[in-house]
Formats: sequence, C-alpha cells, structure tokens
Amino acid sequence: MSAPALIRIVSRDSPMALAQVERVRAELGLLHPGIATEVVPVKTTGDKWMGDLSQVEGKGAFTKEVDAALLNGEADLAVHCVKDVPADRPLPAGTVFAAFLRRDDIRDALVHPGGLTLDELPAGTRIGTSSVRRVAQLAASHPDLECVPFRGNANRRLEKLAAGEADALLLAAAGLRRIGREDVITEILSPEAMCPPIGAGILALQCREGDAELIDTVSDLGDPDTYREATAERMFLHVLQGHCNSPIAGYAKAGRGGELSLRACVFTPDGKTVLNAHEWAGRLDPATLGTSVAVALLRQGARELIDSIAH
Repeated sequence: MSAPALIRIVSRDSPMALAQVERVRAELGLLHPGIATEVVPVKTTGDKWMGDLSQVEGKGAFTKEVDAALLNGEADLAVHCVKDVPADRPLPAGTVFAAFLRRDDIRDALVHPGGLTLDELPAGTRIGTSSVRRVAQLAASHPDLECVPFRGNANRRLEKLAAGEADALLLAAAGLRRIGREDVITEILSPEAMCPPIGAGILALQCREGDAELIDTVSDLGDPDTYREATAERMFLHVLQGHCNSPIAGYAKAGRGGELSLRACVFTPDGKTVLNAHEWAGRLDPATLGTSVAVALLRQGARELIDSIAH
C-alpha cells in the first residue's frame, strides 16, 4: 500500500496543541521521510470560551471544530489529547483512532513562585484551576486551600499567576514540558496524591475510516502499551457515562510482564465522598478491565453521585 505524499494535520491553535503536532511531524518524518506534512490550525469553542465548560458541550468543545475539518476534507489527520476527547459517546461517525503515541508523564505539577510544595502551602493559599477533578481532590486532601477558577492555555495561566490572580497553579507536567516551561515546576505530584484525568499524557491520531493508506502509514507511530492503557481508560469512562462536571480520575498501567492494572476514583465536588477501585488484568482485553472497574464503582454508588452533579 503506497503512503500518501502529503498529510494535512488539523489541530487546535494553542501553543501546546501545535507543539504536539510538531512531535507527530517529527515522528512521522523519522519513519516516513518522503511524506510532506502541513498544519491546519483551528480555533475551538473551548479555546474561545472562558466560562464554565458545561455550558458549551463540555469536553466536546475542544474537539468539535477539529472533527469537522477532518470530516469535511479540509485535513487528513487530527491530533488530540485523549483527555479532551469525550468518552461518554463514540467518536464522530466516519472517523477512527489510527494510533496512540507513546504516553507522556501522566502527573500533575504544582507551580508556586515561592518554591513551596503542596504540603507546605499555608492555609488560604489560592490555587488556580478550573478542573473539577483537581478541585475535588484538593478539597479531600488539603481542605484549607482555596481553589480559584482559571481557564486559558498554560502560558495564559502562568501570566495570570504572575499578575497575582492566584498564589499557585496546578497544571499537567507533560503540558508544561511540551511548551518548554518545565522550569516553573515546583513539585511533581504522585498519582496517589493527585489522581490524573482519564487519558492523561496520551496523544491520539484520528483519521477518516476510509483512508486505509493513511491509517496504515500513521499506525506505525502507535505504542502497544499506550493503546491498551487508553482502551481500558476510555471504556471505563464510557461505561461510567461521566460528564465534564464529574470529578472522575484514573489511570491504567501496562506492566513489563504484560499485565494491565486500572486504578480509578469518583469524587463528590466537595471531596467529602471518594469512591475507589483498583483491578488487574492479564494480557487480555483492556476493554473488559475498564468495564470491570466501572462496574465496581457503580456498585459503590457512582451513578447516583455523578447524576447528582449539575451539568
């Protein structure tokens, strides 16, 4: 099967999204040096809207315009952060994930201008974050800290921090590295201290279903362990039917021997209720593991907890 001569890659137009595209272009260039690529940047609803995401279709706000460019033929390949792709509904009809790139760091990073760690922050410290997942976990582990709503790309949030709109920030460690700002990281939080979002650190390549040559070409970039982790996590979220205001966290981990584990949590927004599940599977079927962990949480009352949160 012959490879395409030109691949048009669509992405959000934020600095981080464009940095992610450069990673894809570099990896494609190494494997298929003859293929030309061009970037098709789009501004998404989520990037334009600075209010509550639940008012603009939740997470789909970051993917709708990208999906449209793919489906109407303006682009051939989309690069997504898996954590931004809704899992409570299928991918848009006619599209498919062709590859999950090797996973980056899944952890959250604390940015504090004074160099303090999370445990050292004094009571009343204002943490800039709009993530319901982070807010709920901080309420559970550090109830004396105050969360202030922060939206915008990572550079914008760092500017707001410098302007005094918050005393500290929580951001994805991988995202700060992608934009070359790991210098601001004060502390990397363990997944036990701050459980990551589903799909953290994973870039997915999405194509039109019928583009067999392109799918064949870009699937070479995929990482088998990341595929299994992403499949388990997304099936977990699909079965749970969480929405963008649900404080849900979790991560799968493929071990060296091929075993796969999935740890996940569902919280109330105030952090007072925390449901936990952690299961292991052998080499087989990551989707079954995702389903099993979701069912374990549903047995603990996750459905009522999720449905009780306005969205």
